[in-house]
Amino acid sequence: MRIGVIGLLHESNTFIHEPTTLRRFEENTLLCGESIRAAFSTSFHEIGGFFQGAARAGLEVVPIFVARAMPYGAITAETFETLCDRMLRELTSAGKLDGLLVAPHGATVSESFPDADGEWLTRVRYAVGSAMPIVGTLDPHANLSPAMVAACNALIAYRTNPHLDQQARGEEAAELLGRTLRGEVRPVMAASYPPVAMNIERQCTAESPSRELLAEADRWRREPGVLTNSVLLGFPYADVAEMGSAFITVTNNDLALAQRGSAALAGWLWEHRREFAGEFITIEDAVSEAVRGPGPVCLLDMGDNVGGGSPGDGTLLAHALLRHAGVRSFVCLFDPEAVQTASKAGVGATLSLELGGKVDPLHGPPLRGEFTVERLADGRFEEPQPRHGGYTQCDQGPTAVLSTKGGMTVMLTSLRMPPFSLRQLTAFGVEPREYQVLVAKGVNAPVAAYAPVCARRIRVNTPGVTVADMRQLSFSHRRRPLFPFETDFEWSVS
Repeated sequence: MRIGVIGLLHESNTFIHEPTTLRRFEENTLLCGESIRAAFSTSFHEIGGFFQGAARAGLEVVPIFVARAMPYGAITAETFETLCDRMLRELTSAGKLDGLLVAPHGATVSESFPDADGEWLTRVRYAVGSAMPIVGTLDPHANLSPAMVAACNALIAYRTNPHLDQQARGEEAAELLGRTLRGEVRPVMAASYPPVAMNIERQCTAESPSRELLAEADRWRREPGVLTNSVLLGFPYADVAEMGSAFITVTNNDLALAQRGSAALAGWLWEHRREFAGEFITIEDAVSEAVRGPGPVCLLDMGDNVGGGSPGDGTLLAHALLRHAGVRSFVCLFDPEAVQTASKAGVGATLSLELGGKVDPLHGPPLRGEFTVERLADGRFEEPQPRHGGYTQCDQGPTAVLSTKGGMTVMLTSLRMPPFSLRQLTAFGVEPREYQVLVAKGVNAPVAAYAPVCARRIRVNTPGVTVADMRQLSFSHRRRPLFPFETDFEWSVS
């Protein structure tokens, strides 16, 4: 049986005013046909799992179209139509197919379609007809929509944050599609949408309260007749009607059971909603704690969370650390202009520079001072272990490593790179264990990489387009009422 593979993945932060264009996909991933197999078949990504799971299920994989861009602003209308047109053109030319494996992100927004994932999945469904089984994966940061559910026979979200099981979920999706095609099961799916938006600070699945929520989902997953279920944590930085948490249950031809399973999980979240509201530590308190006691300490810069779409050039934590002279610290900043200047000067040069703080005024002013160029590199590195994002080959563009007399190391990149891998440091001569404080621009995604070397982790409530306290953002399109924006209302599972 011939199985098509399609993916379109983008986490769209609508509070960033600069949109995502086609160039952003071309910089990252924009592939058709067999080039997809070459790029993904051995990766830890869910599309790699599609290939591996399909091989075990005896399915022939037909790679069709995969596009991915780093999280950033909403996709322009023109870019979204270009991607969809290319996707559907490649689907039409793929020949006869028996089923589809699809990889939407779930939090994709275009200027023309707030529910961009629901839109492109609906177009794919229309193109192949209602009879063809479609099984897909989702990032748990999806803002699930009824349109996504209606377009597919089954959707399976990763069960970990940081996302370390993407490959496994891709394999699960392929195996479920194989069982469906062989007539062993007939998947039906139901979703529930409680009026709760989880704080990003509470979404690490190895920590309370998300750990207990996933344990409850695992309990339901073991119920006879349940094929799989999913917890959608939600992505709070998209001003769309679907923003918030949701649940999916997939059963073997038992819609009532699927509805009960999803409703039960929604009810559990509602009862525990106040535990997901988050705690907020100030910059001053976090830095004061980090410079004392055993290190290294990882400061998680939540307001400049590159994995959530932020610019990656925020300097507020760096400024605070510079006030503690002699403390060895590390920070990575997106600043292609400064990389060029350092490259022209060469290794060993000492320059007067302004670093970071250039994309917008939200994330702090530039770091001004004297910096010595320690190393220059092309910015390419390989991550051999499963890490958030599922990629093994990484490219942050031309890179410069600078130092100050006060003990700070600043890595400058030409492409925005989320801190998902310690190889981002070690591949370019930076040994993380030599520092008291390491700044990682994220919330939960960097934890898998930094936990092996950091004695402590502190999530810091920095301002910015990914500020942890979502109540500080101006929403126009979200659901109302929605906890924690509104707190004095009642809700029950219908």
